[in-house]
Amino acid sequence: MTTLTRRRALHLAVAGAVAGPAVLRITRAHAAEFSLKAANNTPISHPLTVYMTKAADAIREETGGKVDIKLFPNNQLGGDTDMLSQLRSGALEFFTLSPLILATLVPAASISGVGFAWSSYDKLWPAMDGDFGAHVRAQIEKSGLYAFDRIWENGFRQTTSSTRPILKPEDFKGFKIRVPPSPMWTSMFKAFDAAPMTINFAEVYSALQTKIAEGQENPLTLIDTAKLYEVQKYLSKTNHMWDGFWLLSNGKIWRGLPQDVKTVVAKHFNAQAVAQRADMAQRSGTTEQDLRARGLTIQDVDTKAFQAKLQSAGFYKEWKGKFGDDAWALLEKHTGPIA
Repeated sequence: MTTLTRRRALHLAVAGAVAGPAVLRITRAHAAEFSLKAANNTPISHPLTVYMTKAADAIREETGGKVDIKLFPNNQLGGDTDMLSQLRSGALEFFTLSPLILATLVPAASISGVGFAWSSYDKLWPAMDGDFGAHVRAQIEKSGLYAFDRIWENGFRQTTSSTRPILKPEDFKGFKIRVPPSPMWTSMFKAFDAAPMTINFAEVYSALQTKIAEGQENPLTLIDTAKLYEVQKYLSKTNHMWDGFWLLSNGKIWRGLPQDVKTVVAKHFNAQAVAQRADMAQRSGTTEQDLRARGLTIQDVDTKAFQAKLQSAGFYKEWKGKFGDDAWALLEKHTGPIA
């Protein structure tokens, strides 16, 4: 059989509208009919990688080996922006990406990450699995990508530092903080008078180790699995935004797959996304304990003071204008008034 090589994938992306879903057929016995690649930026031990692997195994088993999805975790295929380019070209079939980084291509995607918007998962998951998430997925589809129904968990993001704890908004002044490549992240930390530095996650550890950046912000699980505690001293529970991972596919390649294949793939990826969320929730308390044991000084902060700073800096007014009244109203339908 002919596997879905990069050249083949690029050919399919161009010819899919003409060739249709029959382009991937068995030509040699005893091999997968559909050999596909999935990638992410998290370590092998992170629950995202663990549960994506479970999904790939379940898909392979249910299809009797017909569909073989090989997973490339931990930035093996490059940084987020590199892998997004590969996904769009057809060189990569599946990729998980933060909505806020996806916003470099689909600006509307970052609305789920508005600072201090979500107060609980009781509000978040019904929104992301319901009309709010459907609104975002529709915008993603317009870009030529397909987003699966269930978004994966990353978590509420916390601030770490090697130089000083961030306990109040004023502590951010001049603070060299690494942020992912996303307009909203840069905008938010500028509103705090910090000095945000855009660095892909693949280079975060070295940037912190060499003091190019003083600090960074990520959910507890990623701070733990990426061993950022080795190059950071303080962790402030700012909970400044929620972040997830959309599982994305190249739209033309996805549409070119037979319906029975798409049904099985979507079923298992969506089911494992929900299972991964539950695992992340269960880990949250023990992860904080582990980070304390590994030397991080962890402190609570008054999040209302940080939100008030964003309000006075015009952050919410700016982003409401960018997203539009209708999208903002849909967000506040689930979050309640944000500011």
